[in-house]
Amino acid sequence: MAEGTKARILEAALALFAQNGYLGTSMSDIAGQLGITKAALYKHYASKQDILDRIVERMNEMDDERAKAYEMPETAPDGFAEAYLHTPVEKIRTYSAAQFDHWTKEPFAANFRKMLTLEQYRDPALARLYQNYLAAGPLAYMAAIFRKLTDSDQAAMELALAFYGPMYLLYSVYDGAEDKDSVSPRLDAHIDRFIATVEAGRWKDGIAP
Repeated sequence: MAEGTKARILEAALALFAQNGYLGTSMSDIAGQLGITKAALYKHYASKQDILDRIVERMNEMDDERAKAYEMPETAPDGFAEAYLHTPVEKIRTYSAAQFDHWTKEPFAANFRKMLTLEQYRDPALARLYQNYLAAGPLAYMAAIFRKLTDSDQAAMELALAFYGPMYLLYSVYDGAEDKDSVSPRLDAHIDRFIATVEAGRWKDGIAP
């Protein structure tokens, strides 16, 4: 029962953070949203920061579970690149689509993304989380993966940008789209083009995927 209540608090708090911002939401707001007293809320979480810390922990848990579910390589970057290249194309496509669905359709993750997008300009700690989860972090991760395909860090970063840039943009396209089902096929087409370009080696000639 207590764990269920804790989970409901996290979901309600994150929904408010996504709508009003972390800084714009108080413990009173969270308690009101749940229909409980502040005293009852404090029995489960000592502070708003405590709630945020647990939200981040849950996001990390979800990331680990998703990687295992899709059987993606979990080695260090040097080993990961080779493993990634030998992963079946369909698995890469499926996992990338799952990542996109995670950040757009899964309510907890989508609200986490929206909260960080709102607060990245107002709070240094949340700006770092935004970079780690949605911007510099994924980009550096992909660059590490592609490093074995290239002869320089710059070339690896260009490949990472070519792969992740459209996916990053499509998050916002999805948020504003009336027909949200039309967005995922655009991502699928991008991934197909990228994989075909890499497999053909055309990027070595300076042709962007």
